[in-house]
Formats: sequence, structure tokens, C-alpha cells
Amino acid sequence: MTVLSILYVILSGIALPVGGIQMQYLWRNQLGDVYSLGLGSAACLGAAAATMSGWCSLTVGSFVCTLICTLVCFFVTLKVNTQQLITFGILFGTFIGSLGTIVVTNAPSGELLKKYYLWGAANFNLEGVTGWDIAFSLVLFGVGIAAALVSARSLTRHFKGETELSNLTKALLLLAIMCLVTSAVSICGPIGFISLGVPNLSRLICKKTDIRSHYAIGSAMGVGLLLVTYLVVRYCNFGIYLPISATMAILSLPLMALIFVKGSN
Repeated sequence: MTVLSILYVILSGIALPVGGIQMQYLWRNQLGDVYSLGLGSAACLGAAAATMSGWCSLTVGSFVCTLICTLVCFFVTLKVNTQQLITFGILFGTFIGSLGTIVVTNAPSGELLKKYYLWGAANFNLEGVTGWDIAFSLVLFGVGIAAALVSARSLTRHFKGETELSNLTKALLLLAIMCLVTSAVSICGPIGFISLGVPNLSRLICKKTDIRSHYAIGSAMGVGLLLVTYLVVRYCNFGIYLPISATMAILSLPLMALIFVKGSN
């Protein structure tokens, strides 16, 4: 267990739920998620391209691809309603993921393929991560969190239907969410559930509409869930390799069941 590993457990446990909560408030839809518009897939594609080609670092590759994806999604928002946007986002994410699969399956060598897989397993081993990657990701995280706090009041009012956000504000918010996604995924690989499940669970636990309450609850739950999963895969792995994302999906099954049961009631 290293200090950097724990740092990114904490960072990812905050960045992904906060980004997911912002998405849900921005689109007034509980299916809002940092992966639902293809942002997570784009970050993975950028990391794959960087790993296989060596043209840039992991974080820069993820940032460039996620920025392009964000711009595409923003222009789509100008033409469609929220439900259509989420449908588009899922399809677009599948498209981006397919490009990533093509890049990875055409790896120049088995060593690069192994390197990418170990990064993508999201076990906070920081495979192939440089000091520059760390510095850039921390800057992105700081920018994303600062924007989340500054926009909290207007997002809450927008979610309650008291006001409508301008297209420029939506674009800036998407860019801020992109920073949060990239800060975590570019270093740790894809981590599922917490950017969708944790925000929904937070809204079940706390009925307040003030988004700042859900930032706090979601961050605490995200860090706690990731930390438990990290300790399980590191010390209770039964002698086999357990990727963080897959293990979290298994451990989170009771939480998902709670969401669906409470939602149906």
C-alpha cells in the first residue's frame, strides 16, 4: 500500500461521484453519469492511444480525447432533449469504446497490451504513470472541484426548475465534469458504479435538493466504498487477481438492490 495509491483512492472516490451528481442535476435525470455521455470511454481511448503509440503521456492522451468527446456532446445538447441526449451518449460511448478496443487489439507488442491491461484493471497500482501525469491530474481535479463548488447554487436552482442554465454555462459545466473524470480515469483506469450508483443512493438517503449536501454524502460514500474494495483486492483476494472495477460491482450488488427497491416504493 503506497501513499499515492491511497491518494488516488480518495481522489477517485470524490471526483467520480461529484461528477455523476453534477450530471444528474444538469440533465435533471437520475441516469446522468460521467460514463453516460462517453466521457469515461473517451478517457480510456486516449490512454490506450498514448500507451500503444507513446505519442504522449496517459493523462494528456485521456484529456485530449475526453475534450473532443465533451465538445461533441455539447453541440448535441443544442439540438436534442435530455432523454435523447442520454440515448445518444450511450450509443456514442459504445462507439468510443469500440475504437478503444480496435486500438488495444492492435497493440504493437504483448508487453504494451499487458501494460494497458494492468492500467485498465484500476487497482491503483499506477502502471505507466509519470510524475507529469500525477501533477496534471491533480490540477484537473482542483479545477473540477472548484467549478463544482462555484456552480453549486445555480445547479441546485436549475435542478429544482427555478431557472434555466445558458448554453455557455452548460458547456463550462461539462468541461469541469470532464476535468474530474480525466483526473481519475487517466491515472486509475475505469471505475464503475460509484459515478451512477452513489449519487442515486445519496439522493435516497438525503432528501435535500441542495447539491452541496450530495457532494459531501457522495464523496464520503465513494471514498469509503473504494477504500473497502481496495483493501479487499489487496488483502482478501484468495490468491487470484481481482480488478477493482469488477470487485466493486460484486460488492455493490446489495447497494444496487437497495436503490431499485427504494425506487420502486
